Amino acid sequence: MQVTELSAEGLKRSFSVLVPAAEIDATRDKRLAALGRDLRIPGFRPGKVPMSVVKKRYGTAVTGEVLEEQVQNATRDLLTERGLRPALQPKVELVGEFADGQDLQFNIEMEVLPEIPMPDFSGIEVERPRAEPSDEEVQKALDGLAARNAKLEDVTEERPAAKGDMVVADFVGRLIEGEGDEAKAGEPFPGGTANDMPIEVGGEGFIPGFTEALEGIKVGETRKARVQFPEGYGSAELAGKPAEFEITAKGLKTRHVAPADDEFAKSLGLESLEKLREELKNSIQREYDGLTRLRVKRSLLDQLSERADFPVPEGMVDAEFGQIWGRVEEDKKAGRLDAEDAGKDDETLKADYRKIAERRIRLGLLLSEIGRTNNIQVGQEELFQALRNEAMRYPGQEKQVFEFFQKNPQAMENLRAPIFEEKVVDFMLELAKVTDKSVTPADLQAA
Repeated sequence: MQVTELSAEGLKRSFSVLVPAAEIDATRDKRLAALGRDLRIPGFRPGKVPMSVVKKRYGTAVTGEVLEEQVQNATRDLLTERGLRPALQPKVELVGEFADGQDLQFNIEMEVLPEIPMPDFSGIEVERPRAEPSDEEVQKALDGLAARNAKLEDVTEERPAAKGDMVVADFVGRLIEGEGDEAKAGEPFPGGTANDMPIEVGGEGFIPGFTEALEGIKVGETRKARVQFPEGYGSAELAGKPAEFEITAKGLKTRHVAPADDEFAKSLGLESLEKLREELKNSIQREYDGLTRLRVKRSLLDQLSERADFPVPEGMVDAEFGQIWGRVEEDKKAGRLDAEDAGKDDETLKADYRKIAERRIRLGLLLSEIGRTNNIQVGQEELFQALRNEAMRYPGQEKQVFEFFQKNPQAMENLRAPIFEEKVVDFMLELAKVTDKSVTPADLQAA
């Protein structure tokens, strides 16, 4: 194999590789000879098929396999001998058409990973905010839990529906056609009709103004509610349009909230109200600890980003930006762009998000190098636990989930990557200067 370096600009490398015809012919003939020993062709004894017949039948296919193998081996040897670590799969291109008896010549283009200097972790200072749930927060959580477990009871007295009541209703929705005095409800639109639908008066989950219109309605009464579909509504045919719903109340229910006592705790599988309070407090604390972790990790990565000064492969940035921009375009179509981005043109948005893509790649490379240098690894048990957690998200389909990940190495890598990242973060925090600071839950959540 003869290798000639064609160019070396920044992280980009280009090589010309020539594999002599004699090596290709020898490999092909050896493969054909082995094939001929096992062939069973009518008119020839086993193992006695003439090489001319073997070549005529299988020469083209075997030559193709040999060429592909030579390219793979030559590329691997080139990377090993020169100590190159490609950022992405090298691009291979044949030079001219290969003909029998000729040398195989091809070019290899790639971007290599940069030299990544290790930061001084002892110079990193991180403030770790800590918050604890108050008795008032635990009581609020307890009240909310009791409310969510409230039982619906029929209202037997004749009275109008009040906020918080549950109205059982039929309704039909129609888009408003025309404008001004000529505006009127048209034909029912798809998805706008329901029967015996329980609706909380003043509750969420419906079009703004819909549930509010039920306040004061009585069983047997029919009333009309004029509403406006939000601009970002999921259906493009309805988004931003006015509509009228004709609603008929068929029943009225109210929530009966059981007192938060030992009996209530036992109904949830706990031995006492005190134990229930303890569980709720621990749950809130886990939520606060999660927010603390996010704050600390963000501060750490921000400081790493400021210290990271090395070039990044353009191909990796292009791929990351492509994924980000695809999501941005989806958000634009659905009207979900952040207020900060809504007023920007595409050129400005692309420039902003390309910087984000470059930061992500640079940080990703740095974290990967820190982990590699310090032999940080994800154990099989850790990976298997992540797989079990993923499978539990799909009750009844656990076996299919396991099979999917076993057959898709990239999917398994997507499970491994966040575990690896968290372990690298923990490693850095052990070396950095971390200062604990007590904060209120409001201050923790505000950030």
